Amino acid sequence: MSLDRSLKVSAQMAGKRSVMKRSERIAKMVADKKYDPAKDKALGLPKTLLPKA
Repeated sequence: MSLDRSLKVSAQMAGKRSVMKRSERIAKMVADKKYDPAKDKALGLPKTLLPKA
């Protein structure tokens, strides 16, 4: 089933993300040594704001 053309959203209309995705958060926390994948759980991670560009 396909979407009607009137319902599609262009990339320009999409809002800017304010927080990182889970994979981005884990990578940043591993780099900052705040998360150890061997003993910490992936659930309940704190939200991390995107850096301002």
